[in-house]
Amino acid sequence: MITVTTHHTADTVILRCHGRLVRGEESSLLCAAVQEHGKDVVVDLEGVTAIDAAGIGALLSLQAAGIYLRLVSPTEPVRAALRLTGLDKVFQVVCERSSEDGARDFASAELYISKSKVAALG
Repeated sequence: MITVTTHHTADTVILRCHGRLVRGEESSLLCAAVQEHGKDVVVDLEGVTAIDAAGIGALLSLQAAGIYLRLVSPTEPVRAALRLTGLDKVFQVVCERSSEDGARDFASAELYISKSKVAALG
């Protein structure tokens, strides 16, 4: 089972995922992301323990629908799946580390997104 929690910061929405992003569970991510259409969407994958073709398909479906995703802190199984499918070249992937107490600092992800926007404009 996967749970998706939504965090709003400035003009960015962070979808924090925990669990398995697999067939039958991917709709949680789809629903959460579609509700945020038109905003920058960061998908925090630090808590994702497994991903399968349906999970990858969900990510691709969102991008095909015009929701450009930034994937943050994918676990090793997720990184391996992205590399295996070549999708590590399709999605913007940012690898971050958690602090010792497990808290996340999304300021660096937001800064990265802001820099990407400036680079795209210039």
